[in-house]
Amino acid sequence: MRKAMMTAAALMALLPVTAVAQDVPKKVYQFHQKLLTLDSHLDTPASLDLPGWSIEDEHGVHTDYTQVDLPRMKKGGLDGGFWAIYTPQGPLTIDGFRKARDFALLRGMSIRSMVAADPANFVLATRASDAAPIAVAGKRVVYMSIENAYPLGEDVSLLKTFYDMGVRVAGFAHFAHNQFADSSTDPSKKPRYGGLSPLGKELLREMNRLGVVPDASHSSDQVLDDLLALSTTPVLLTHSGCKAIYDHPRNIDDDHLKALAAKGGVIQMNAYGNYLKAIKPNPERQKALGALFAEMREDAKLTAEKRAELLAKRQEIDRLYPETDRATFDDFMTHMLHALKVVGPDHVGIGLDWDGGGGVAGMEDILALPKITDALLKAGYSESDIAKIWSGNVLRVLAAAEAAKAK
Repeated sequence: MRKAMMTAAALMALLPVTAVAQDVPKKVYQFHQKLLTLDSHLDTPASLDLPGWSIEDEHGVHTDYTQVDLPRMKKGGLDGGFWAIYTPQGPLTIDGFRKARDFALLRGMSIRSMVAADPANFVLATRASDAAPIAVAGKRVVYMSIENAYPLGEDVSLLKTFYDMGVRVAGFAHFAHNQFADSSTDPSKKPRYGGLSPLGKELLREMNRLGVVPDASHSSDQVLDDLLALSTTPVLLTHSGCKAIYDHPRNIDDDHLKALAAKGGVIQMNAYGNYLKAIKPNPERQKALGALFAEMREDAKLTAEKRAELLAKRQEIDRLYPETDRATFDDFMTHMLHALKVVGPDHVGIGLDWDGGGGVAGMEDILALPKITDALLKAGYSESDIAKIWSGNVLRVLAAAEAAKAK
């Protein structure tokens, strides 16, 4: 059931299809391909467990709604990134913790199995220094991360198990408050702890001890305040945006941006459309999608045949109720350029939320990634600046966590 729910959550966030104009000058494309390019938030592990789906094959955002696979990584010039173990928030009970733990461990093993099945193309990375030689060898970089620490239950020592598996970045909460921290989007709209819980502070200490980078995306501003005050290493926002551009709880304001940068942290820019601009409601579409996802949740095990049936229904919904108001590539770049203006190219990176809701009109999947490089060049950023934005900054934060552990 939980796997079916996860697939439903992944499909729910995916966007309808539109044409993607992804041409860039040849010189820009060649430069982009030479960069070490890492995305700090890939929800693609949700695709790995889909029946009949393979990371080795080229899929299409216009057909099965997935956005990342090996052929597109090569064409779009994505060397890899942080592959997320995402667990939806469930009840704060012993049974809830147990089910979440088991799911997260299995999802982590799916990532490890992807690497083990194709060592010619994928390599597990556990240190900041691993990424460059992997990319130089023409292989894809696989760091592991946790989105939502809920599966750890009330035993922060369980983080060591995930660390040993390969996890090097971990977020505290997701769409709702949990045992560790307040969420920025809890349905109650009221804080539970006013930041980190006492258990959340224990978890932060364990992260610092192990060398796991704290991720504040999805957590409240007060959680970010606690992390900046208490963490012995820089803090990462793996996929977030700017409140100055669009005042959404998932985004952060300029004061927090500056505080993050002052402690050596980095904001990785998100491409989740609903966080980039206000979207006009589309009630017919939402009703139809709600019924589709309810049908998916009813299936304890998704078969290839059932998945094909659900994809056909999703395509029909897109045909009948198309989204007429979507965030665009320009909206995404507005957020990125604002963050760059506020904190500079040493504190901004890229975490687009692929296969978890990311993607905008004009940048539907990773084939369009060279457009970001082109836009940054046009905005006047140097090649060295762009190299930092694509990977240098997030690797610096990871290296700082390693160094603190060593001390």
